[in-house]
Amino acid sequence: MATKTFSYTGPEKLKSRKLLNQVFAEGKSFNAFPLKITFTSKEVEGCSIAKIGVGVSSRHFKKAVDRNRVKRLIRESYRLQKNELLKVLPEKIQVHVFILFVGKDLGETSMIPEKMKLILEKLGNSFQNKS
Repeated sequence: MATKTFSYTGPEKLKSRKLLNQVFAEGKSFNAFPLKITFTSKEVEGCSIAKIGVGVSSRHFKKAVDRNRVKRLIRESYRLQKNELLKVLPEKIQVHVFILFVGKDLGETSMIPEKMKLILEKLGNSFQNKS
């Protein structure tokens, strides 16, 4: 399945409760503060795809408006930079990724794209090292 260059459509979203539980139970994780990424991968028939989910703690962001803003920034940052990850994914590999914002406040909004680039590079490198 070919994706548009800068899209974030339904098949790319990690929404299944079963897959989410699997990511947190069996996945590997690493930090690039204020983002924490947890991921799993599996071989599938067809082309490679990355399914992404985003979360923000309600402990640090009490208002839903604030949580939604942070999630929007993270998704937008991923949408613009995901092609770098998809280039390095091996064929027939499906990656399930959940990105958590673990910081206590948003701070500068320009830091999220920088950290997203960093975690996508780390994630891509982890798949290149396996090959």
